[in-house]
Amino acid sequence: MQTDVHEIAPDLYRISTYVDEFGIQFNQFLLRDAEPFLMHTGMRRMFPATLDAVARIIDPATLRWIGYSHFEPDECGALNEWFGVAPHATAVCSMVGAMVMLGDFSDRPARPMADDELLETGRHRLRFVSTPHLPHGWDAGLFFDEADKTLFCSDLLFQPGNAKPLSESDIVEPAVDAMRAALEGPMAKDMPYTRDTRRLLDRLAALKPRTLAVMHGASFRGDGAATLRGYADAVDTVLGTA
Repeated sequence: MQTDVHEIAPDLYRISTYVDEFGIQFNQFLLRDAEPFLMHTGMRRMFPATLDAVARIIDPATLRWIGYSHFEPDECGALNEWFGVAPHATAVCSMVGAMVMLGDFSDRPARPMADDELLETGRHRLRFVSTPHLPHGWDAGLFFDEADKTLFCSDLLFQPGNAKPLSESDIVEPAVDAMRAALEGPMAKDMPYTRDTRRLLDRLAALKPRTLAVMHGASFRGDGAATLRGYADAVDTVLGTA
């Protein structure tokens, strides 16, 4: 596995590992600040590669916050491994995630985040947006960096393959193609469609992000609100009628 590092926004580094077995990228995002923040840990077996990539940017021992959206191996599977190298690191996630998932899984207590709560890391201010069942489980939530208008998207806008780090062109079309393909395979409807799906996507669009940090596939720079609204329209069409 080859892990690449690219700065996609000020102080924000995309750490990407393409895994041929799955045909997708696994992307973590490191925010370099007074209190460094890592979004997604990657899976346990990817930990050595991710650790090496983080070490190119900061001293891993200084990592302070580890965020994730929902309980899944690529989101937080290597959490305890990170605790082994970062003595002051704390996981940050939704209240449900902290109580139901990390209460047993994590070697350290997590910091639960309420909807709309802020986490300040220095120059950056991360607002937690509770998004149950978007993109997946009931514990799901996303972080939005108010300083540089970056939305950490988790599995939203999923694109297969080994995409370039950052796109300024359309990423909705490949994400929609992947969504349609999933309906025909064993992962059918991996993203639930509920009465709240559109409302939550519209709420994310209202944040007017300039950068969309995508966990699988290319990240996006530009009119993030328009991209999210286009994605919401596609979700309504593809999943709402499936």
